[in-house]
Amino acid sequence: MSTTHTARNGPLTGVRVVELAGIGPGPFAAMLLADLGADVVRVDRPGGPGLGIDPARDLTNRNKRSVLVDLKAADGPATVLDLVERADVLIEGYRPGVAERLGVGPDTCLARNPRLVYGRMTGWGQDGPLAPTAGHDIGYIAITGALGMIGPDPEGPPAIPANLLGDYAGGSLYLVIGVLAALQHARSHGEGQVVDAAIVDGTAHLTTMIRGMLAAGSWQDRRGTNLLDGGCPFYGVYATSDGGHMAVGALEEQFYAEFVRLLGIGEEAAAGRYDLARWPELREAVAKAFLGRTRQEWTDVFDGSDACVAPVLSLDEAPSHPHLAARGTFAEHGGQVQPAPAPRFSATPGTLRTGPALPGADTAEVARDWAVPSLHPQETSA
Repeated sequence: MSTTHTARNGPLTGVRVVELAGIGPGPFAAMLLADLGADVVRVDRPGGPGLGIDPARDLTNRNKRSVLVDLKAADGPATVLDLVERADVLIEGYRPGVAERLGVGPDTCLARNPRLVYGRMTGWGQDGPLAPTAGHDIGYIAITGALGMIGPDPEGPPAIPANLLGDYAGGSLYLVIGVLAALQHARSHGEGQVVDAAIVDGTAHLTTMIRGMLAAGSWQDRRGTNLLDGGCPFYGVYATSDGGHMAVGALEEQFYAEFVRLLGIGEEAAAGRYDLARWPELREAVAKAFLGRTRQEWTDVFDGSDACVAPVLSLDEAPSHPHLAARGTFAEHGGQVQPAPAPRFSATPGTLRTGPALPGADTAEVARDWAVPSLHPQETSA
């Protein structure tokens, strides 16, 4: 293997991953494995995904290497199977049945490499009435009940949490958990297996605590009326005089006491904490107080306190926050500011080794490092 991939670059150093190129949660899951040190080889098809995305800016392809293989060509499947034979993990995000039709389905791959962990990333899963249909994050989180919980107005439409909740939390992270668990099993017992990571399953699983609260009667099945969904006046977001916003999470009694003291709304606010009938009155008082100063002024007021109040920052502002800057939560690599690898490890920290892998740029190198003579450079098309 090349020196780039033999260095101690994370706890997964030495793990080989084949990623069949896709979009969304699959590439993010593979990026996370790569951030943790795995040697991720992304199998791109000639011509690219055709989505108009600049490969040099696609941060989900950082720390990876790319080879070009046309799976529809006569020798395409055999080349991928040569990679699979030398891999620990394969990740694909096709619709059910597509990998099988291309000749790289789980049965074929596991026959070639019985220790392989075959990770499948889909929205609906490998079976069920919706399995063969198209979908996106918003639909997956909609049917699980998760989307219906989000938003401050019980009468209005839910708020859309970008594609963070379904694609990445319910999808990518569950795929990574499944892959790592299956990899542990494979190393202990010599037996590979298929990991079916469906976004609907992962997102539903994320609602476990809320469902427990619902069963206990401490959560209403109606958004904007509960402790953690904007219904509570001391767990929400408030506008400031300059059009900014402050996030408040003063749930515990001692934190609430500090919050109302620093906000300056007086001792009368203490009674409203426990009297739900007075929550609208308390919310109005909190909102009025926040409108009296700018976001930066309130940030200075609450800085260093236990009031559990933070400014709502934009994506551009976040890397400059003093706490995130001190921890190095964001890093710059190749001229791009990006989240640093997470979580952190004391002995085998993850690293930003390379920028986004350009399609096919590493074909010759991977052919050498993985000893796959069937790999050969192919011409790319615009």
